[in-house]
Amino acid sequence: MRVALIASARHPIAEPFAGGLEAHTWSLAHALTRLGHHVELFAAPGSDPALGACELPVRTTEFSAAARADASMPSEVWMKEHHAYLGLMLDLARDGEDRFDVVHNNSLHHLPVAMAPALRVPVVTTLHTPPTPWLESAIRSHDACPVTFTAVSRFTATSWQPTVPAAHVVRNGIDIDFWQPGPGGDALAWSGRFVPEKAPHLAVLAARTAGVPLRLAGPISDRRYFEERVAPLLGQDAVYAGHLDRRQLGELLGSSAAALVTPGWDEPYGLVVAEALACGTPVCGFDRGALAEILTPECGLLAPPGDVDALAALIPRVMELDRRDARRRAEDFCCLGRTADAYTRLYEEVMR
Repeated sequence: MRVALIASARHPIAEPFAGGLEAHTWSLAHALTRLGHHVELFAAPGSDPALGACELPVRTTEFSAAARADASMPSEVWMKEHHAYLGLMLDLARDGEDRFDVVHNNSLHHLPVAMAPALRVPVVTTLHTPPTPWLESAIRSHDACPVTFTAVSRFTATSWQPTVPAAHVVRNGIDIDFWQPGPGGDALAWSGRFVPEKAPHLAVLAARTAGVPLRLAGPISDRRYFEERVAPLLGQDAVYAGHLDRRQLGELLGSSAAALVTPGWDEPYGLVVAEALACGTPVCGFDRGALAEILTPECGLLAPPGDVDALAALIPRVMELDRRDARRRAEDFCCLGRTADAYTRLYEEVMR
């Protein structure tokens, strides 16, 4: 099949990844290609050349002084993204049916959904986040939205149900051949974007309360949050390891006794959980969003949301869990091959 895969216009689909969405899109593009599909990825400049990515046509328009002075003038970043997706969708509306069998939208932008009726090729959109006003508006703007929706977890599908009554659940997967079990160690690991909704500062507090050292890794997406809430807590027992590529992150996770996951929002899926399990590392986290769908008592334990003391109390128990059970859970539940197969079946269904 010929698949147009729409990705983020804001962050390149390349290592080290800006977040789980970029990592998932990169992995899915590779997995679909290995299945024999022709994948054309439309993504931000600087994306991995190995994916054959087509840069989203970011159009920089010079606005008049009057337009710039208007109170409704959005930010420059917003306008660039708007022009990127507008240009792409107009391009696909012209001749997309001659080049592709299906369009799979993995972006968070509203225009691929709002403009889907203009295309003469089926459109699949994956819901990667809780409901957002722009995307809800795009869906509700049609009497019968022509887009086929998937959700990355049962929790996410349920949260979208008032707007999307019947989203297919296709969970994100990871390449379990790449993410290999490690020997474990004496320290804990935390990985993800340094933003308030991921709450790494709570991971530091929980690890310190439990008396276990912690290593943190990921992009500093919110510099002010990092400097005000995280950096003051760092020390010999809580070290920032940097923004790591997949190989480096695999080594960190595989050499850790357990991974902490501390969402301050309802986690739509939790790719970092799957990565830790594949490395044989059990998980200890807050019970928010879809984490309870991934974890079983054999490979992870969950504390009430935001309860640092409860999370700290669970850490010694989680460190004693069998690493082989964590790896088995990843193989059974988080395999990228299963994700790619599910999307292939869905593409075939919408093409009919």
